[in-house]
Amino acid sequence: MSESVHTAAIRYAIMSSPIGKLLIAAKEAGIVHVAFENHDFDRVLDGLEDQFGVPVVRDNDALQYATDQFDEYFAGTRKTFELLLQRGSADRFIATVQHNLETIPYGETRSYVQLAKQLNRPGAARAVGSACARNPMPIIQPCHRVVRADGTYGEFSGTPEAKWYLLALERGENPYATAR
Repeated sequence: MSESVHTAAIRYAIMSSPIGKLLIAAKEAGIVHVAFENHDFDRVLDGLEDQFGVPVVRDNDALQYATDQFDEYFAGTRKTFELLLQRGSADRFIATVQHNLETIPYGETRSYVQLAKQLNRPGAARAVGSACARNPMPIIQPCHRVVRADGTYGEFSGTPEAKWYLLALERGENPYATAR
């Protein structure tokens, strides 16, 4: 493999977390993807190779800076991530929604309707939901903080249990002791 191809590769790590294994992938420009175990890591890796047109290489050492931050998040000692992100979406509204997920404070939630209104698109609650479902960097871009208008959790690309766990963690509750 030539050095230029090696340098351009997508690097990824797989880490254990309280909500199952997570795959974190990055290019030199920043994190490009976070996947939950139920996303089928092989399919995710194939998709990243197709999307970026470069090899995908496992490199836990190269992603240590990111896995350390996830460990701190799950330990309850980190409320925001300090990671470079390589954002990209052909659809500007989807990208706007995903970027604005980071404006929802740790431990708080917003409804799909509230987020749509915040983005000056009051009739776009379903589109906000679609953008959340297509979020390539969950947890970092905290789509788990978006809930239905009635306060129920709604869907989540991880699992309903993962969303419940993340919200309990952020509220300062013991996610293992809190009854659902």
